[in-house]
Amino acid sequence: MLDAAAKALAQMLSPAFRLILMKSIGLALLLLVAAGVGLHRLFTWFATSGEVWIETTFGPSWHAALAVLWWIFAVAAGLGVITAAVLLVPSVTALMAGFFADEIAQNVEQEYYPEDPAGSAVPIGVAIIEAVKAAVLSVLVYLCTVPFLLLFGLGFIVLFLANAYLLGRLYFELAAMRFHPVDEAKQLRRRYRSEVFLSGCLIAAFVSVPIVNLATPLFGTALMVHVHKRLSPPPRKRIEPEAIAAKLVTPLGR
Repeated sequence: MLDAAAKALAQMLSPAFRLILMKSIGLALLLLVAAGVGLHRLFTWFATSGEVWIETTFGPSWHAALAVLWWIFAVAAGLGVITAAVLLVPSVTALMAGFFADEIAQNVEQEYYPEDPAGSAVPIGVAIIEAVKAAVLSVLVYLCTVPFLLLFGLGFIVLFLANAYLLGRLYFELAAMRFHPVDEAKQLRRRYRSEVFLSGCLIAAFVSVPIVNLATPLFGTALMVHVHKRLSPPPRKRIEPEAIAAKLVTPLGR
């Protein structure tokens, strides 16, 4: 696993990865700004007048739930746009994976596994749906942990473990779906849940580093390509006997 991480890090600055890195970072920054401003406005609206409007519209039975949400949103609004954007990086980079995972995985396979059968591109719709699900779950986890961010770092621990699970699952399945149908890829992830979670911890650690974390789609995808190859290696290309004989005869004929 550490060897897979080292290979992923080594390839991140390769010429093949640079263009993908620039596209991914540019799109991620745009989404972070939009998401940060949007969430901050939502938090501010709910903390000031939204609770009253919802309770008036849906009735007093929502009072207890709305009181809890008001507390969460009030804390989140107090954290500000910048903090919200920083904490949303895992969600945004997960979404980026849906757009660039195949391009990244193809480069890794060509660099490190040229003798293996090439993977098939995951349909863009499937990749984006899986990425959106992971991004939405990550946002929900962020909202649930916001009140605990001020309690001796408990929120950060919960957020880290949740990101390790969500990001590990997403990136492994995107790598596996290049060689397996969707259902089989998910079964494979469940079968090796411990290995996938530990690999997800490396991705969660990477996404915790400011600025560098914008490259998470490259690191996460490359890492999980290596992990998938180790856990479920595809069959090697079959070399025909005639090809072997030709290789042996050619030097003798020179």
